[in-house]
Amino acid sequence: MAKFNRKGADGRLDYDAGRLAGGFGGAAARQDAEGMLRRAVMACLLWEDLAYESGAQGAENIAALVPKVDPDRVAEIATEAREKQKLRHAPLWIAVQMLKYPEHKKQVRDVLGRVITRADQITDTVALYFKERGKKPNEPSKLPRQLKLGLADAFQRFDAYQFAKYDRSNEIKLRDVLRICHAKPDQGKEELFRQINERSLPIPDTWETALSAGENKKATWERLIETRKIGSLAFLRNLRNMVDAGVSDRTIRTGLEQVKDKGLLPLNFLAAQTAVPRYAAEIEAAMFRAYGQIEKLPGFTVFVIDVSGSMSCRIAKRSQFNRIDAGAAMAILARESCEQVSIYATAGSDGHGIHKTALLPNYRGFGLLEAIRKATSTLGGGGIFTRQCLEYIKKDLRERTPDRIIVFSDSQDCDRVNSVPSPFGTRNYIVDVSSHARGINYKGIWTAEIAGWSERFLSFIAACEGLALPEVEQ
Repeated sequence: MAKFNRKGADGRLDYDAGRLAGGFGGAAARQDAEGMLRRAVMACLLWEDLAYESGAQGAENIAALVPKVDPDRVAEIATEAREKQKLRHAPLWIAVQMLKYPEHKKQVRDVLGRVITRADQITDTVALYFKERGKKPNEPSKLPRQLKLGLADAFQRFDAYQFAKYDRSNEIKLRDVLRICHAKPDQGKEELFRQINERSLPIPDTWETALSAGENKKATWERLIETRKIGSLAFLRNLRNMVDAGVSDRTIRTGLEQVKDKGLLPLNFLAAQTAVPRYAAEIEAAMFRAYGQIEKLPGFTVFVIDVSGSMSCRIAKRSQFNRIDAGAAMAILARESCEQVSIYATAGSDGHGIHKTALLPNYRGFGLLEAIRKATSTLGGGGIFTRQCLEYIKKDLRERTPDRIIVFSDSQDCDRVNSVPSPFGTRNYIVDVSSHARGINYKGIWTAEIAGWSERFLSFIAACEGLALPEVEQ
């Protein structure tokens, strides 16, 4: 959890010298380096441009914050980014930055042991190391000892299938890293290391290799589904391809019944529904099954989703989704995981400085998604006016006090300078989908700031409230 700013001697909130994202609205909240690193990392798709910062600026911000934070905490943030936020490259970038500083460097081996969970992250780590130092892969280079040890450990972690799946003909190959880090095989791994070194790994039976080998697409998909050799994420991502290949309706429905939440985000289900709307009901049912094991947060929850202009920024350059979609996915999850919930959308008019907020219909699943998307065109599309929005909701609820208020936004607030919000829930959270450098996490205002848009945000809230929600069934 991010640490918060302190009140000044006169009792007023302590503000950062800078402004909020884009330089608009009030002054940013003052946070310590750990809090700023957490917000910079947890929603970071490395080198992806944000609404108000370039991807390069975001990576530089992380690099500048690492030495300012205690090494133990940096290691924890990197691990959380991988294990809970499911980020692939940001944790590796943190590890590369830790190599620059003596006390941080000591932990790199252990950090890599936690964040390298796929064989291709071995080569990704070396690529980031070379990129950061301006070296080309074909230039002779010695790796730092902690990096070599961490990579050598990773080579013991995967089997032939996992290595073959990611042994790609990139500039940096698994063979190259094996040679650079001088990894020695554990007992029984000698043949595997020889195959990596000679690039003679057996071709794995994956959907990629089967299709690239020219096998009949329809027969290949049906075989993979019937033998359960395609993972849940790969199945959802290739649903459109299966339909185009003529896979039978019965087989596709069987595959959807096999989908389980093994690291899936709500957006994965939304992507499948967008690609193949004819199976929307079955996809929605799979999503409900995936999150149906979560014990509900007790009491009454108010969920507020920012649908302002900056929230229309895509979460990644190649993604079909924007931050509003990410917020909608979290709202869908909140709708399923709270005993009672009211969901509001908010935006407004930048020119007049006035909010526009609306209570959304009490839909579930994809019906709620459509209601949120519709709100983007009816609520003005300007900035978020957090204080005004919460005052409106308080009046709309007729002074009823929610057990918690959760605001899903992106480091912005267009209310006037120093016009901080007054959330009225028993507990109040702001979930920041952005990794912009500065935010609105004022001490005494929010119970906690949560960075990122993983489904784990509800588990975090439960922990803040002393509850113990079970993990999603894998």
